[in-house]
Amino acid sequence: MFGGTGDLNARYLLPGLAALRAAGRLGDRFRVTCADRSEWDTERFRGWATEQLDRYGDASPADARRAVVASADFRRCDVTDADSVAALVAGGGQVAVYLALPPGLFGTAVTSLGRAGLPPGSRIVLEKPFGENLADAQRLNRLLADLVPEDAVFRVDHFLAMSTVENILGVRLANRVLEPLWNSTHIAAVDIVWDERLTLEGRAGYYDGAGALKDMVQNHLLQLLCLVAMEPPVSLGERDLRDRKLDVLRTIRPFTAADVARRTRRGRYLAGRIGDRDVPAYAAEDGVDPDRRTETFAQLELELDSWRWSGTTFRLRTGKALGSDRMEVAVRFRPVPHLPFGHDGEVRPNVLRFGLAPEDMTLDLTGTGSTARTFAPVRLAARMPPPDLPPYGRVLLDALTGDPALSIRGDEAEESWRVVEPVLAGWSADTIPLYEYPAGSDGPVP
Repeated sequence: MFGGTGDLNARYLLPGLAALRAAGRLGDRFRVTCADRSEWDTERFRGWATEQLDRYGDASPADARRAVVASADFRRCDVTDADSVAALVAGGGQVAVYLALPPGLFGTAVTSLGRAGLPPGSRIVLEKPFGENLADAQRLNRLLADLVPEDAVFRVDHFLAMSTVENILGVRLANRVLEPLWNSTHIAAVDIVWDERLTLEGRAGYYDGAGALKDMVQNHLLQLLCLVAMEPPVSLGERDLRDRKLDVLRTIRPFTAADVARRTRRGRYLAGRIGDRDVPAYAAEDGVDPDRRTETFAQLELELDSWRWSGTTFRLRTGKALGSDRMEVAVRFRPVPHLPFGHDGEVRPNVLRFGLAPEDMTLDLTGTGSTARTFAPVRLAARMPPPDLPPYGRVLLDALTGDPALSIRGDEAEESWRVVEPVLAGWSADTIPLYEYPAGSDGPVP
């Protein structure tokens, strides 16, 4: 793990390994080497890892956490120095190399690994965003192709490791009552939303150079869109599943300059109050450069040029420092064509919601009210069984076992950049205003 003393390792990777150990998926021979430029030794690292696991990994038993700490050592390594990297990966069999690094270092790290020489059968795991733009993603794909086969590259999107993914696919593909309705004839719109009360949370070093569009839309939300909109795959194997996701990305109608102005929105939060805490404005957060005009809210309306989805609107929305958490995929059906004369009450179109956090599912219907001939809303709700592994536990397990089905293929990453690049260009040219919204509100109002 490059970036071994970083926030990603502390919050997610070490706890993911502890969950794997608790589930019996890591044996006593498992070893993890964490590396970065810190002037640490293994003893100091293990003390730090123990603190992080006690803080972020307490869902796993104490003996599993202790086993992960005991399996870890620390090596000082500079990813810009091929000799330093070679000393780290040499002398053993195949390895899984996790680049828990800022995206700007991916190309340098891959180049250093190439010069160092990876043992045959090794794998590389990269965090999102994959590249800074389309040209950068293409360059990074070429570097990776020279180093390892495509099926040995794991471009992580931990949203795909959430059990919601299986819920969406299962509900869509395994229920006769829904699959015939899964098209634009019956579905008016799909909302894919990740609204959160969280603010910057000390991530200015990464977030201020990315923004909401790169951080969430270009990867997480577009991947969820693919699962909702793809044609039924022949199998759930990596090739069939990823081929069908790629098809969806290719059908997204490219944004023109007029589309950017008409079908996108961006914003940045001002000072405000969320619950019982006062929140400073984003521009006043430590490490933020106000002149970058980084957005903390992004919304896009997409149109898919396909037989199945022509006429359905797909809305992707994400924001920070909002008044409430809302993480869901909401499938909004069209109204019925006719209602009986003489009815009373309220009739709303059906909505099928897949909750992302917490992971649940609801279906809004219309039923009979308290009196005859009265219609009233009815909600059916189901709480999904808890997953056997947290998302990063699943990510790590797939990398260790060599199953890339839930990682992003190289051509998928490039197509995702093709979708958002016109929006990035339009926003950079101030095609639309950067609206401001108070922290704790529902977001920007044009």
